[in-house]
Amino acid sequence: MRLDLLVRNAHIRTLDPDHPTAHTLGVLNGRVVGLDDDVAALPARRVLDAGGATVLPGFNDAHCHTAWFGLNLTQLDVSGCRTVEEVYAAVATHAEQLAADAWVLGAGLDHNNLGGHYPHRDALDRAAAGRPVWIKHTSGHACVVNTPVLRTAGALEDGFPDPDGGLVARDPDGRPNGLLEETAQRLVQDQVLPYPAEAVADAVDAATRHYLTEGVTSFTEAGIGGGWIGHTPVELGAYQLALETGRLHTRAQLMAASDVLHPLTAHADDAITLGLDLGMRTGFGDERLSLGPVKIFLDGSLLGRTAAVTEPFCGCPHNEQRPTGYFQGDADAMTDLVVGAHRSGWTVAAHAIGDRAVDLALDAFARAHKERPRPGVHHRIEHAGIVRPDQLARFAELGVVPVPQHNFLHTFGDAMAAALGPERTAWSYRMRSFLNLGLPVPGSSDRPVAPGAPLPAIQSMVTRLTETGVPYGPDESIPVLAALRAWTDGSARATGFGGRKGRLVPGQLADLTVLDGDPVRTDPGRIGDIGVLATVVGGDPAHDPHGLTRA
Repeated sequence: MRLDLLVRNAHIRTLDPDHPTAHTLGVLNGRVVGLDDDVAALPARRVLDAGGATVLPGFNDAHCHTAWFGLNLTQLDVSGCRTVEEVYAAVATHAEQLAADAWVLGAGLDHNNLGGHYPHRDALDRAAAGRPVWIKHTSGHACVVNTPVLRTAGALEDGFPDPDGGLVARDPDGRPNGLLEETAQRLVQDQVLPYPAEAVADAVDAATRHYLTEGVTSFTEAGIGGGWIGHTPVELGAYQLALETGRLHTRAQLMAASDVLHPLTAHADDAITLGLDLGMRTGFGDERLSLGPVKIFLDGSLLGRTAAVTEPFCGCPHNEQRPTGYFQGDADAMTDLVVGAHRSGWTVAAHAIGDRAVDLALDAFARAHKERPRPGVHHRIEHAGIVRPDQLARFAELGVVPVPQHNFLHTFGDAMAAALGPERTAWSYRMRSFLNLGLPVPGSSDRPVAPGAPLPAIQSMVTRLTETGVPYGPDESIPVLAALRAWTDGSARATGFGGRKGRLVPGQLADLTVLDGDPVRTDPGRIGDIGVLATVVGGDPAHDPHGLTRA
């Protein structure tokens, strides 16, 4: 037998308890076929000499926004601004390079970095010299626009209502100030979307090339095709285009936004009343590109204080009338949607950050399983930002997979703690509590909401420190090896690929990352500084800037 790839001279952490370390690994037809003596003497078409470096299973981001991230790379980045005046200056400089009727598109806005203030539409008008402006909040749950955008949307007319599940923010005199929250963002999206499929494929190209530099070999795109999270109704086709033209460089699982589901007329025995044409649902596709869960938004953002919580946030400067946040729609209608998707064969990923939204998600899942039992199906709660002690047992009882983002702790931890207070901070973005329940908690970033590199996120799982060095729920800290398992095997299990990837054992996919340090042997506060030397997808060295692979 001639191997396709032989990895040698490596410190391999397989994450398999029965064979935790190895020095040599063989790959054939995209899969691991053996370790150490079983493959060391076999000839190989290519050899990757790790030079003693650490080799791990490839990282798997179970919740991110890849097309959004890729598009952001081409837009004005205001993430470094620390005052609204700096935002206005950045808009003015950028606008000068554009045609007189071009849009000023920006990303990375975080009012927490601007003293709690949002840019105002009047100042954006002056900065952009009459051009329409759309700047997305880093959370994705809000944006700021200027007068031309509001005028085209009709939002400047007297009596213009807030959309269900959203808010058109206003000055004290009732005049819209340019801030759009949650579903109100559709007022601007309807003027810009859809993006061409080629533009989405290019965004996927740029994003997944970047992923390879961080050791990411798989990801789950958390919402395509509709709502305020999608970029085009043919977004699945755009991903297929990226795959066919060599622009999808990692494995991709795609969540369908719930807005794209529509009534179906199937045989009564099938009980399929809601879904996509031809009955496509979770699991359709292959190991390179597949459909994952359906994404259903229940509430908003912790950063924007629009998440649905049971007790008021500690300060709501721009939204005093909704101190406990709000749902994205009618609670009963959203529950019916969850149940309908479940009955039609979908796994459901319910976006629920606040504990009130977590209650809604758990109740909906309980009803769904009661009405149509589906053993082995594990629905997800995306973010699970605030989980009260009394809610933990229900996760285990219902087999619900929590998908928290621990990279938030460093980037947003100080702002989140200020919004929640000490008791709820200890309940938020849990990890140890979920693992103690035996749940498969994945690694995920929500990129580009926050920086998405896995190694700094793994560091945050272990240290749980904010940007200013303040401990954030330290009782939820976990050991390094458990954090590595979350970003590999945990993500595989949470996304339906358990047993097929996530460990470096015979039969599993040969996705791996080569690091210049061993996270387990590195000071926990420096794990994020470890470098990625190479990334292999299906036995193919997709990222190898140091030339470790030889024919």
